[in-house]
Amino acid sequence: MSLKGLVRRHLFLMLPGIIILLLGMMPAPALAADKDGTMTDIQQTAARLKEHLSVLTRTIGERSIYRPENLKKTEIYIRSIFRDMGLETRSQTYRYEQLEVANIEAEVSFGDRPLKRYVVGAHYDSVAGTVGADDNASAVAVLLETARQLKALKTDHLPDMSVKFVAFALEEPPVYGTRFMGSRVYARNAGKAKEKIDGMICLEMVGYTCRQPGCQDYPFPLMYFGYPETGNFIGIVANFKSRQFARGLTQAFLDNPELPVVKLTVPLNGWILPSVRLSDHASFWDEGFKAVMITDSAFYRNPHYHLLSDAMDTLDFTFMARLVQSLLLFFQSRQPSNMK
Repeated sequence: MSLKGLVRRHLFLMLPGIIILLLGMMPAPALAADKDGTMTDIQQTAARLKEHLSVLTRTIGERSIYRPENLKKTEIYIRSIFRDMGLETRSQTYRYEQLEVANIEAEVSFGDRPLKRYVVGAHYDSVAGTVGADDNASAVAVLLETARQLKALKTDHLPDMSVKFVAFALEEPPVYGTRFMGSRVYARNAGKAKEKIDGMICLEMVGYTCRQPGCQDYPFPLMYFGYPETGNFIGIVANFKSRQFARGLTQAFLDNPELPVVKLTVPLNGWILPSVRLSDHASFWDEGFKAVMITDSAFYRNPHYHLLSDAMDTLDFTFMARLVQSLLLFFQSRQPSNMK
């Protein structure tokens, strides 16, 4: 057996709980049919995503706790976009030291008594000193555009379902890992209220691609498992409790061959690979909810991570638009027979 084979064999013995699936790597046209027969215009979606990024990163700029006025401007902007869609918003306010911040929630519902209830979330703050285009304005833009397009879909083509879109106030240092993270506040309150959440989708850095061989990196030991060397795929990360939810999400994404997918399931709520816990989905894992992270793999791909250079002109807006399309395919696939 080769040295590489021995290394791979021993890694599997060391980490028997890690399940890795590489799924779907096919190109597709820029205009694709949804299941209800309508057309999702990728270029128009990309243009709207660019508008959101322009406001968040250029008009507003840095959105850290050290720029509270910009956090408030971002909160107002997100709420205004939801209201322009015809959605009511709810603010979950709380205090971090002397700063009052808010999670912003808007709900898209189909049916009087939804059979399934989902949460889609993304944090809207940025690291101090950066405008945070990929981290995490890209995710906020995808959240807003997914909500807009889901609201516009014909209800007779969708099951009885509710989707709450939540923009979390704080995630970045120095708040990260504390009880003041917006997602921890939200998940903790949901747990206390025994809220029904059939699956939470965390959007974390979803706008950067790289296509040169070797540009995509991985945490140890995943670099030995034959993953792609180029970064043109979206990652779906789940814990064991969420693996069925992640499977349904991945299967729906495969209906959109425009967007390659890699799925990773980890045991022990991700503590065996701590880097997979570095976002808001972990707040829901820790409260016992099913949750997945959807990501471009952050610093394993994006060289601008937490730097001044994390600007909107580094992002792939067609890639982001295809993610919106895949999320819509997932929600359209949630027929009763598929609702595991």
